[in-house]
Amino acid sequence: MRILVVEDDAKIASFVGKGLRQGGFAVDTCRDGAEGLGHAMTAPYDAAVVDVMLPGVDGLSLVQRMRAAGVRTPVLFLSAKASVEDRVRGLQAGGDDYLTKPFAFSELMARVQALIRRASAATTEPTRLSVGDLTLDLLSREAWRGAEKVELQPREFSLLEYLMRNPGRTVSKTMILEHVWDYSFDPQTNVVDVLVHRLRSKIDPDKTRLHTMRGVGYVLRGA
Repeated sequence: MRILVVEDDAKIASFVGKGLRQGGFAVDTCRDGAEGLGHAMTAPYDAAVVDVMLPGVDGLSLVQRMRAAGVRTPVLFLSAKASVEDRVRGLQAGGDDYLTKPFAFSELMARVQALIRRASAATTEPTRLSVGDLTLDLLSREAWRGAEKVELQPREFSLLEYLMRNPGRTVSKTMILEHVWDYSFDPQTNVVDVLVHRLRSKIDPDKTRLHTMRGVGYVLRGA
């Protein structure tokens, strides 16, 4: 799942982005409203975290333009303004939740997850993926092979989700880097090989599901 973070404070943006990535999300970070609006209009996101006070296009205007264009991405506003009037303005502008600074990251994470759950319940977007005997619950972030639960680290979960969204399709190392790490690595790095090896040891010890296509990438098959 991919999250958009629009925050001009470098420390807060880094703190939020790092925490979300550690939680298994792919994250795009923008430092001003115009850039954030461009991302929100052109790429699908499961949720957005938007600061109210942004240079250029402010957060309220950003979300108002998103809604006017029909973009329904759930939005959590961040703001140092804590009055009832400020929170009401945020919700009236099209925001779905409002969190005042300073905040605990655990609360931000819980609110983002709640927004995604509510949005998923209101759409036909599946909350579970299945390929063969593998099952992935996108809301509880749990995985099973048959009736056996598989404990996955956040990055392993993200890789398996990407593979399960593309069953039978060969995905390259570059594609995995872009979707699982969400920023550019040297395609020659071995981080993908290491992650695939870890995931395979947990979900495919008999090597019948996750296949290496030498010189091309990897493919997950149901049998």
